[in-house]
Amino acid sequence: MSDFSYRLTRTIDVPVDAVWQAWTIADQYEQWSYAAPGSVSLDVRPGGAWSATMVDPEGNRVELGGSYLEVEQNRRLVLSMKTPMGETEMELDLTDKGQSTEVVLSQNCGSAEERDMAEQGSTMLLDSLTAFLAGRA
Repeated sequence: MSDFSYRLTRTIDVPVDAVWQAWTIADQYEQWSYAAPGSVSLDVRPGGAWSATMVDPEGNRVELGGSYLEVEQNRRLVLSMKTPMGETEMELDLTDKGQSTEVVLSQNCGSAEERDMAEQGSTMLLDSLTAFLAGRA
């Protein structure tokens, strides 16, 4: 990890398959990820493309997209991501803990400002993912 990286860890009280589906099924991803309705496209396979229009709390729309670099079902996603600030990679690692799942989200960024913004956004995503999955448990 670089000087401009972050790593967030959460334990969510649902089986790993539920977390995987929330990240890889478009209609589920749309429900918790702050995506604009109908904007999510996920082709979850190495080389497959993904895209979504995110809507921040102030109502600003941000186009995101990229491709999947690594896909290991119920274990790991690595994706490239094109953002207004540039291109980066994000890693999602899942550890099956039986009836719970450890989620580790990490990203290398190009600057401290980019890292701080990305970490804040990722924290919001993990909070929303946790609430979404709690409502489905």
